[in-house]
Amino acid sequence: MLLNKVEICGVNTAKLPVLSNAKMRELFRALSAGDTTAREKLVNGNLRLVLSVIQRFNNRGENVDDLFQVGCIGLMKAIDNFDLSQNVKFSTYAVPMIVGEIRRYLRDNNSIRVSRSLRDMAYKALQARDTLVTRFSREPSISEIAAELKLPREEVVFAMDAIQEPLSLFEPVYHDGGDPIFVMDQVRDDKEQDSNWVEELAVREAMHKLNERERHILNLRFFHGKTQMEVAEEIGISQAQVSRLEKAALERLRRHLSFS
Repeated sequence: MLLNKVEICGVNTAKLPVLSNAKMRELFRALSAGDTTAREKLVNGNLRLVLSVIQRFNNRGENVDDLFQVGCIGLMKAIDNFDLSQNVKFSTYAVPMIVGEIRRYLRDNNSIRVSRSLRDMAYKALQARDTLVTRFSREPSISEIAAELKLPREEVVFAMDAIQEPLSLFEPVYHDGGDPIFVMDQVRDDKEQDSNWVEELAVREAMHKLNERERHILNLRFFHGKTQMEVAEEIGISQAQVSRLEKAALERLRRHLSFS
């Protein structure tokens, strides 16, 4: 995803205007008074804000033009719903709405399918969240969203979790100018614990105490993932014989492990 290119969706990003806070307030007052050109000026004057937001999603493999257009939709919603009397900076209000719009787009284009009822509930929760952001000029809690929808908090949490897009293991969670720390660096790998390593050695040692046929059957069943029928066909005996030999071998293996 190239965010340093000059043009995104035909917009020359090197020449985007930057509005002062005073100019922003002046344009919002003009918009409230019915000046239709003020909205266009507010959109153009805040496109850099959209650019800064879409950089958060630069490792998801999404087309930058698509994200920019979706972010602009969020920006326009923020402009249309911004209340100048709340004495809150527009960027503070707009960023969550832009991010929310992009996340909704990513969820809608997600390959993981979620039931229609859960998706509908989640979208109602997102709409309630946007309403509460306008009302409170801050991010509402899950409990406040649930109260707005008159639904149990647990149902709202479940619905919102169900439509969360998958998080890449290579998503950076911290960067101090040096090497970034990724999500995968924070995930514990139980397979690499010392206790598991010792247990693996014990199993290998116990396997050597079985006869060759028993080792072969357990190897085919549990290391190659074959069914008893497949094992029976491979070694030329009945499936019932494989079952008996497997059970006997596992019992001997358990005894060896219990005494080790």
